[in-house]
Amino acid sequence: MIDTFLHIRDASRPLVIMAAVSHLSPVLAAEARSDPDGAAMAGPAPAFSPLYQQIKQLILQGLQRGEWRPGEVIPSEFELAARYKVSQGTVRKAVDELAAEHLLVRRQGRGTFVATHAEQQVQYRFLRLHPDQGAVDGEGPAQRDFVDCRRARASADVARALGLRTGDSVLQSRRLLRFGGVPTILEDLWLPGGPFKGLTAERLMDYHGPMYALFEAEFGVRMVRADERIRAVLPDAAQARLLAVDASTPLLSVERIAYTYNDVPMELRRGLYRTDTHHYRNQLN
Repeated sequence: MIDTFLHIRDASRPLVIMAAVSHLSPVLAAEARSDPDGAAMAGPAPAFSPLYQQIKQLILQGLQRGEWRPGEVIPSEFELAARYKVSQGTVRKAVDELAAEHLLVRRQGRGTFVATHAEQQVQYRFLRLHPDQGAVDGEGPAQRDFVDCRRARASADVARALGLRTGDSVLQSRRLLRFGGVPTILEDLWLPGGPFKGLTAERLMDYHGPMYALFEAEFGVRMVRADERIRAVLPDAAQARLLAVDASTPLLSVERIAYTYNDVPMELRRGLYRTDTHHYRNQLN
């Protein structure tokens, strides 16, 4: 067995805002002293961060509260500057970073919108497996077969990854993704039961769009970043059979924890990738 380990962060984590609240405008100071639910923040003041980072965090809090929903336009830079009593340049820099992180989308002549997983340019943000020939969107949508889907109790490792207690309710599923009819990805997924209450195996199987778009539209859960752990492994007999490979074929094992706003884990995904016609691609900036 080859055991090469990498650790990849999909997006930079939002910075915690500000040190000296007394130096902020009254609007910033008032919002900065509250968490997204309006509760007072406890503990010592965090280290200083630039003003545009503080504005970025306040916009993120608005997104987390659902003040602006996926697909909706946010206030203009002029309106945000007036709201937070800062310059438009400061707001523009904050919005630029959020757009670079795929949380906002600028549309020429129309404004800035909250990104949604239903959009074409966002659908493949978390998919790093690319065909050796052609573009990832040139293959068309993967054909998905659910091997298993059921409510279960979280094991200790699943609970730890999702910030749950051992035995808490989770939705567990296994699915096989085919590209061009060839089985290419075998995935096991776990979702916390609470936020996805009402999600059934039938709903998952009947939905043909991106799963993250379903989570966003029907359960108000938007995945904003992910951590991945990658290693090369050999499949067991059942995995080899589903992926139509020999048991001696090396596969790429990708374990991902996806997070919504405020670094709340919302999905654990363990995938096995065939790499005879595809490769894992990551752009480093």
